[in-house]
This record gives sequence, structure tokens and C-alpha cells, in this order.
Amino acid sequence: EVQLVESGGGLVQPGGSLRLSCAASGFTFATYGMTWYRQAPGKELEWVSTIDSGGGNTVYTNSVKGRFTISRDNAKNTLLLQMNSLKTEDTAVYYCAINRDKRGQGTQVTVSS
Repeated sequence: EVQLVESGGGLVQPGGSLRLSCAASGFTFATYGMTWYRQAPGKELEWVSTIDSGGGNTVYTNSVKGRFTISRDNAKNTLLLQMNSLKTEDTAVYYCAINRDKRGQGTQVTVSS
């Protein structure tokens, strides 16, 4: 059974940083591209970033380019999202995912002063 468990969310002031982690199990993690999505209150699910299976290729939505970094540790079956220079509009529940239909329970990120 696929399991994706996110952690690392919390409350941070604008301009601050957070590092999200996702522990993956139940599938061969190293063979899958992985994605972070987010969903803000009252809004649709939004794609944030994707990394290929080997970690060598990454893509980002325009609004987070230069601020967020996706990475992975295939030896530890872990997906990461380093978020810097956070803005209030980054407030959302963040999901680790294989695809839109296979994602974890999410971790809340709140950016507020």
C-alpha cells in the first residue's frame, strides 16, 4: 500500500523559511517522479513542483521559482521541499504526491505576521 506522510509545516512570518519532508513507503520510490501540490482555503489544488526519479530534473510553478527547492533522497525514500522567502500567498496545505490522485494527507503551512 502506498503511503506518503508529510511533515514540517507550521506558522512562519513573511520572509521566513520552512522545510517540508515526505516519507514514502509501499512502492519503489526511486523509480517514480514525485510532485508537491498545495491547496489554499477556498481554492483548487495547485501544482507546485516536480522532480524526476533520479533527482536530476526539477520544474516549478512560476510563483515559487527562485524561492522553493525540491529535492529527494532515494536511499531514505524521502521527498523534500525547501521554502524560502515565504509570502502570505504561500499559505496552504501542502501535499506530497505521485500524482493528483495519489497523495498524502498534507501538512499545513501558514505564512502570517
